[in-house]
Amino acid sequence: MRIDFLIIKMGENCLFTPQQIVYLTHQSHRLYCEVIQVVESRRLCWVRPLCLVDMAEEREIYPQFFAPKLLMDVRSTSDLLYPIILFQPALDTEVIPLLSQLHSPDDSINNNPMAKEKLHQFITQIWQEYSDVF
Repeated sequence: MRIDFLIIKMGENCLFTPQQIVYLTHQSHRLYCEVIQVVESRRLCWVRPLCLVDMAEEREIYPQFFAPKLLMDVRSTSDLLYPIILFQPALDTEVIPLLSQLHSPDDSINNNPMAKEKLHQFITQIWQEYSDVF
């Protein structure tokens, strides 16, 4: 399976840095994460999931201009150690509105009992689709 992702590199050093926001994409879903550490020797990225976003496919062209159809807070879930090639850097214009929604008093976003299950489904789908890079 061909991967159309871009690894941003400067010489031998990856430009992903701790606290940077990155995302994984599968179909119309995106998992936004905070970088904890890059393990360059193994080409892995240790990330802390922030939110899982479900957007309509037509919105993927300009995601920063559209509200997500579904936003799930997954900050209370486990950290991930995934191949760095699967991650893309997130733009401030797309992340800031999402983070502001996570910090809203809306309990439907912050206390969703399905969040862990949806995250598990998402990472399983990523693993199955890109099993050649694991």
